[in-house]
Amino acid sequence: MKKTLLILFSALSCCFYAQSYSEKEFQQAVGQVNAAKTENDYDNAFKKLSMFTSTKPTDRWQAYYYAAVSMYLKAESSLKKGSGQEGAEANAFASKYANAAKASQSNTETDVLTGLIAVQKMQISNSKDAQDLRMISELASKAGSDMPNNPRAAILKAKIQEQMGNKENAEKLFQQAKSGFESKSSSAGFAPNWGRQLILNN
Repeated sequence: MKKTLLILFSALSCCFYAQSYSEKEFQQAVGQVNAAKTENDYDNAFKKLSMFTSTKPTDRWQAYYYAAVSMYLKAESSLKKGSGQEGAEANAFASKYANAAKASQSNTETDVLTGLIAVQKMQISNSKDAQDLRMISELASKAGSDMPNNPRAAILKAKIQEQMGNKENAEKLFQQAKSGFESKSSSAGFAPNWGRQLILNN
């Protein structure tokens, strides 16, 4: 009996260790997204995060979410350098993974990310489609209503204003986002802190 209990305890300990180790690796990969400086950094983070979409034991949508974030930010970096083709490819991956995250867990953060990726796609294709802007604006309004101090929601609104040519309004919203980061707003149990680089780039 004692031997059976010892084996069971050892097995449970191993499982717990494997899960906590996996979670530690996941958090390190998320940290890579926040620390990334180059397209190659974002690619490396994406490779790691995309693996977690099949191995993360719980809240797997977060792996899809951060994989999408890494490609969105890579596309932003590519666009700043004038590389539209690389930006378009990264944007397509971002859209695919963000949609998977949203299908699994629809919340303010996935709504905002979906909106940011859609605005980015408009920038890449140089589109001013009023219907697309209206749809994205509705996402931004809902996110702002659900979480008024969410900095990424403010960034989404700022990006929409930029796309409409309202630079002054965009700048005010980027400042609002900056304040949001300082107050560390987050959704229940999920506290992403990426997005500061989008303010620094504007």
